[in-house]
Amino acid sequence: MRVVDGHLHLWNPEVLTYDWLEGPLLRSFGPEELDLALQDAPDDDFGFVFVQAECAPDQSVAEVDWVASLAPHVPLRGIVARAPLEDPAATDAHLQAFASRPLVVGVRRLLQSEPDGFAAEPGFRDAARAVASAGLSFDACVRWTQLADVVELADAVPELTIVLDHLGKPPVGSADDAAPTGGTPWAAELRRLARRHNVVCKLSGLPAESEGEWTSAQLRPFLDVALDAFGPHRLLFGSDWPVSAPYGRWVETVVSWLDDRVGPPDREAVLAENAERIYRLG
Repeated sequence: MRVVDGHLHLWNPEVLTYDWLEGPLLRSFGPEELDLALQDAPDDDFGFVFVQAECAPDQSVAEVDWVASLAPHVPLRGIVARAPLEDPAATDAHLQAFASRPLVVGVRRLLQSEPDGFAAEPGFRDAARAVASAGLSFDACVRWTQLADVVELADAVPELTIVLDHLGKPPVGSADDAAPTGGTPWAAELRRLARRHNVVCKLSGLPAESEGEWTSAQLRPFLDVALDAFGPHRLLFGSDWPVSAPYGRWVETVVSWLDDRVGPPDREAVLAENAERIYRLG
């Protein structure tokens, strides 16, 4: 089975600055740690798309170069780099730098901690159009209450491919909360977003949104809603490792769910082919 993990994080606090790291995440997660995490994953053919790990903003290009230097040790297919979309001039400078770094396939500017309407500012939308013109996608990392902002961005910049991270971070709850989610406000907002055909959804991040230990039964209803909303050809697998863990259990959860819900061609699309198409991986 071939897997293109569309959402991998790597970091090293001795190389770059990450003000948000704390607790067990405050250490290096590089090729050696990834190899250990993959030991409990199926023995599959893995490729990875690195997604920016929110180092200091002035280190965004340095982060790309550091991750690219790991390519001999990690089967890296692409990089989603940080870009300061709130500042169109700075975004243009970043895009020029990324143009000479062929592993960059998309950009991300975290929105989850920003106020509502942050992505509606004219400058942000101008920068988003520049991203689209550069042939790059935009990863939208928001909380579910901000999904309306992503709808507005998708409508305002229809030429931009938007990749929704982590299903919009729904309120997952605890392992005891395995009730159907189809009628929740999150599900309604996700379906509204899915009607924008320039938006796709990443099956990632649910373990990190759960309260403590998580189970497959707890998370499957959220995957069902995403499949119903986007269909199998607008979904792509992501691990969100090491923020979400353990790696192998999440892979097995998604694969077993796909085996129950779709046929082999659609399973292969979600696990690998969609990421290759959406991120234009060579």
